[in-house]
Parts: sequence; C-alpha cells; structure tokens
Amino acid sequence: MLKTSIHGAWSSRAMFVLATVGAAVGLGNIWRFPYLTGEYGGSAFILVYLICLFFIGMPIMMAEIMLGRRGRQSPANTMYTLAIEAGRSSHWKYLGWMGMIAGLLILSYYSVIAGEVMAYIFRAASGAFTHQTSSGIRSIYSDFVSSPENLLAWHTIFIVVTMIVVARGVHEGLEKTLRIVTPLFFILLLILVGYGMQSKGFSEAVTFLFRPDFQKLIYVVNDSGVRELTAKPILVAMGHSFFTLSLGMGAIMAYGAYLGREVSISHATLAVVVMDTLVALLAGLAIFPIVFSNQLDPASGPGLIFQTLPIAFGGMAGGVFFGSLFFILLFLAAWSSAIALVEPTVAWMVESRRVTRVKATVWIGIIVWLLGIASIFSATGTTLRDILLIFMHGLDLDTIGLRQKFFSQTFFEVVDFATTNIMLPLGGMLMAIFVGWVMHRESVRAEINVRHGDLCTLWMSILKYVSPLAVLIIFLSAVGLLGNV
Repeated sequence: MLKTSIHGAWSSRAMFVLATVGAAVGLGNIWRFPYLTGEYGGSAFILVYLICLFFIGMPIMMAEIMLGRRGRQSPANTMYTLAIEAGRSSHWKYLGWMGMIAGLLILSYYSVIAGEVMAYIFRAASGAFTHQTSSGIRSIYSDFVSSPENLLAWHTIFIVVTMIVVARGVHEGLEKTLRIVTPLFFILLLILVGYGMQSKGFSEAVTFLFRPDFQKLIYVVNDSGVRELTAKPILVAMGHSFFTLSLGMGAIMAYGAYLGREVSISHATLAVVVMDTLVALLAGLAIFPIVFSNQLDPASGPGLIFQTLPIAFGGMAGGVFFGSLFFILLFLAAWSSAIALVEPTVAWMVESRRVTRVKATVWIGIIVWLLGIASIFSATGTTLRDILLIFMHGLDLDTIGLRQKFFSQTFFEVVDFATTNIMLPLGGMLMAIFVGWVMHRESVRAEINVRHGDLCTLWMSILKYVSPLAVLIIFLSAVGLLGNV
C-alpha cells in the first residue's frame, strides 16, 4: 500500500478532525436535526439518535476513513486497489464511483441553495428585512428565486470560490482554508447561541429541544386525529445518524487518504461525531429562541431559513447584525461541505488522467456548474418533462414509455431522492460489507490501530451484522418498500 497520498497529507490529527467536521456539518445540520429533535420527542429522540449514531454512523465512518487511509487514493482507485489486494473483483471500484457521482450531483443543487445564502448575507446586511411583514419577506424570496439570472449569478460565484480552494491543493487550499473557516464557524455559532440565551424564547426553545416525550417516539396522530403506533421516529433517527456524517459520498474516504498512520482512526472519528452532534444542538439553541421569541412556526420546513427567520431578523433589535451573522454562518457551513464534495473527483482526475490539479478542478467545476443550471430550472418550477421538451421540441414522452410521475418532478426532486434515498445508503451498506466480509482481517487490523483487540472485534461484528442491516432498513423505508410505518 502507498505510504502517502500524491496529493499531500493533513498536518495533524486536529486538522483532519476540523476538515472532516467541516465536511459533515452542512445546511441540513443547522436546521434539520434541531427540528427533528423537537418534532419527535426532544431528549428522548436524542437518546435514540445517539444509540443509532454509535451503532450505524460511527462504525461506517471508521470504515470509510480506514479505506481511504489504506488506499491513499481517490475513492474509485482506492476501492479498485483494495479489492485487488483482497483477491476480489475489481468491480468494487464502482462503489467508489457511486459515491463520487453522488457527491457531484448533491453539489449541483447544493451550490444553488448556497448561492441563495450568499445573496441573503447582503440582503440582511442592507436592512432589506427591517420591518418587513411576512408577505413582504415572501415577496422578496419569490422575486429572487423566480429570476434565473440571479440564481445563476450566485450559483456561479459559489462554484468559483469553492473551486479556487480545491485547485490550490491539500496544504495550500483545503488545509489553509478550513483552518480558518471551521473555527470561525464555531465562533459565530456560539455568538448566536449567546444572543439566544438572552432572548425571551430561550426557555421555550430548551423545552422544545430537550423535554423527553417518549410518546412521540412510538405514536403518531393520523389525519383523523387518532393516535396510532409508528416506527417512523426510530427510522428517522436511524436515517439522520447516517446522513449527518456525510457518509457514502466519497468525501470522508478522500479525507482519510490524507490522514497520517500515527493517528488513531477510532479516536479521530469519535471527535468528529461528538463535534458534529454538538454543532446540531447548538444550532437549535441559536435558531429556536429567535423563532419562539417572535411567535413564529418552528415547523416551517426549508422555508424557515429564507422566509421565516428573516421576519424575526427584520423586527428585532440588532437584526441587521445578527441576520448577517446567521447567513455568514450558513455560508461557511455550505462552503466547507462543498469543498469536501468536489475533492474526491478532482483527486481521481489527477491520478487517472494525469492532468494538473488546476485543470482537473476547472473541468469538474464546469460539470457541476452545468448540472446546477438544471437545479435553477427546479427553483422556477420547471419539471424534467419541461426540460426535455426544451431540448427535444415536439417529443411525446408518453410514446416512448417514460413514467409521467417521474418526469413531473423537478431535477432537484429527482436528484435529491436518488442520492439521499438510494445512492448514499447503498454506498454505506456496501462499504460496511466490504470491510466486514471482503477485506483481509489482518489488513483491517493494521489500519484501524485499535489497541484493544476486543474493541476491534466488537467494531467488526457491528460492521458485519448490525450496520448493514440497519442501513438496509433505512433504504427500504426511504424507497417505500416497508409500507406505512
């Protein structure tokens, strides 16, 4: 096996943890986990989530980091090399490819949303939200997303600032940027939490997030107002424990390729998991005091960021400052995640196509930028059917047997479903199977660097039996094959 990656290495364990936390913490962490916590039982949900995190997310994350460090290459080339080492089919390389492709597809719409966040930094700073009514805020957002030119401009800017970092390499680009961005993210988050603690809605937010309600874990109220047993909250906790760590995208494997052999993978992974969970909880303590202080709806969905919180920022003292701070925080989270999503494919082009890192980054940037245009169409309500008709004028989709339901969805909806519900869980499950059943036990033990053999045996047992089964359940539930739960 290669001793070091041709792309470079992290300067320290702390730098790897900072970079990986930056990769894992994204826009979803800032809102989704706190909302799920309040919706499904507060601290009761957190307890289930932590159990799932340690038996699903953390073992698979350790496996993905271990694969990266063992192979010292991009995910596709790593899986090819390790499969050959184990005397198995080289087709395992497609597992690496699936993660890399999923990462680019996610980035294609992620960059459009991140572009909206960047635009809102300037809107907040200019006082555009001050004294606005809810209809006024909705009008600002509607006018923005209905303008493809605006969306394209901000999408382009975000792609450019992301690719500049990746093009500069591991040391000069990723490490120097993330060494500043990740700590700054935590500082801004703590400032917003400090503000939240001074607001009148803080105690209500704490109750919303942390009051244990085990009834919500096992019951749901149906449309008729009748309580019935459900496994949905448990499945949601299982699913989020997997997705919150950005597993299955190739990013964690790529970052693992730059990790020194002296670093304990288990200790580093534990640090990432703890920090990622801490960020999600702090985000709840920053956002929901503002929501409750202004009598807003905490269940506003994705619209909370762009249509609900701006109402609060527009009406509170210091709203211009804290609103700007909030959207800067979101931008930093999106930027650090985007860097991680593009790194695996750029590394593959450098390794396999023998091009410079700058040229590889430019090519990947153009591909993601073009895919993002389809997501811009999505923001304006354009479906896949509409896009096809634009490029294939007069084509009758029904005559060639294409499903109306599929083509009535937007590009964003299709890509989000395919990546989140199919590609990522499938990738995580196959990685667990590869490490647990395909790799030689000696190779795994040599890399994982766990001092106590019993702990390594426990981890391998979880990886072989528990994690794949749990991810399979998540997969089947996500695609609707488990029926109503």
